[in-house]
Amino acid sequence: MVDNSLNNTDQLLLEVQNAVKSTVAGKKIGIAFSGGVDSALIAKTCKNLSYEITLLTIGFPGSHDIEFSKIVSKQLDIPHEILEIQSDSFIETAEKIKNIIKTDNLSWNENCIAFYYVAKLAKANDLTTVVTANGIDELFCGYNSYREAIETGEDRVMDMIDEKLKNENKMMIAVNNVTAEFGVKIIQPFLSANFIDYAKKIPISEKIHGPDDMKRKHAIRALAMDYGVPEISAQKQKKALQYGTQIHKSLLKSRKTS
Repeated sequence: MVDNSLNNTDQLLLEVQNAVKSTVAGKKIGIAFSGGVDSALIAKTCKNLSYEITLLTIGFPGSHDIEFSKIVSKQLDIPHEILEIQSDSFIETAEKIKNIIKTDNLSWNENCIAFYYVAKLAKANDLTTVVTANGIDELFCGYNSYREAIETGEDRVMDMIDEKLKNENKMMIAVNNVTAEFGVKIIQPFLSANFIDYAKKIPISEKIHGPDDMKRKHAIRALAMDYGVPEISAQKQKKALQYGTQIHKSLLKSRKTS
């Protein structure tokens, strides 16, 4: 329920907190963490709600996500664990994931591979629940494709939000099929029905400013800054999971050589 006495940022924070509290039951959790604004915001939220948190970062050695997450995790002062993907076993793992989810969709394969490693890291740290910020990019125009959509008009943006939410929900089912091997459940508070309903009512102008808007997600960034998320994280441009971990690059390379 929207509290009309609150300003927009306060209401968004309340909705973020409610989304977490309504979906994350246990207090000991891992958080899939890249150091970007979305994962930093949910980490900060969970910390302030008194969850026992471990930040979980995966990627190839020297990858963007590993190096950037080290900086942000220190500023957040939250325990941080890292799993470095080894090239010699990556191809075998990628084939294994493809056989489980049974699709050639590149994005699905890349994300399922990433969360396979996140779940492996979670299990190594005695965690059975991992919380992610999936849904923010879909609802707040985080993807670059929204720049093209806004040129057509806000109706096209709303249609794209629905399309991307549908795809994301289906993909996260596939993700959980993969992470079940480790007994790990991946939870997405921002894909909960109540949060989606609220976020869809936020004006498009508070999410994306036009076709030249490289940052986007302005309502989320404003909240992150007010809430004490490190500025380097709150203002950072999006770098998708598969790129920040170098999974995309390595998967394409393995397909070329196979």
